[in-house]
Amino acid sequence: MIDPTRIIVALDFSKKEDALRIVDELEGLVNFYKIGLELFLSEGSDFVRLLKKKGKKIFLDLKFHDIPNTVYKAVKSILQYEIDMFTIHAFGGTEMMKKALLAVKEHSYKENTSPPKILGVTVLTSIDEIVLKEMISFPVSRETIVKNLAVKVKEAGLDGVVAGASSIKTIKELGGKDFIIVTPGIRLKDTDLDDQKVVATPEKAFDLGADYIVIGRALTSNQNPKDFLKKLFT
Repeated sequence: MIDPTRIIVALDFSKKEDALRIVDELEGLVNFYKIGLELFLSEGSDFVRLLKKKGKKIFLDLKFHDIPNTVYKAVKSILQYEIDMFTIHAFGGTEMMKKALLAVKEHSYKENTSPPKILGVTVLTSIDEIVLKEMISFPVSRETIVKNLAVKVKEAGLDGVVAGASSIKTIKELGGKDFIIVTPGIRLKDTDLDDQKVVATPEKAFDLGADYIVIGRALTSNQNPKDFLKKLFT
């Protein structure tokens, strides 16, 4: 049986009405929602505050990647929304990751609040070995990049990573049991992969050691998302 507290539903919509429909339909089943670039840019901070008023946990997935000082200021800006988890790109480097952590520590100390979890994004699940060969002129495997980035995230003091199912076991061995892994690219058997290359079923991801899974289109595009989700819990 899958623990519903370890499921994050991705609200990959441009309009708040569509996102709220899913939240309302799943009331009492899940309480953790991911807000990405599309929804945040179209509906802004008001939607984040609306979900917080409803008592929901928020994973703000904006994947910050910029010079260290810019990321520091950006993190300072989003902390006012009382989010529970957010992402930065590990490719931004150790100094950038440490500046993000500093922003969180300063805010939490000043406001006397619990800090949100900071996750480093390793390699997107839409990127496979073929895509890497197109991007990088020298031979390097996807798993090698993920492994190296996960180590840097750990060394920078962040809470964990976003990583595809194929990397879970390696990252757990490197980071330890308390190093959080959030795994996207979740699909059920015989469902469309869309633009994802690295995928796994919910059961497989948890068996490998994922702490949370992110379910998006496989759930939200279903005609009956509530029944879809209930099947995962039985």
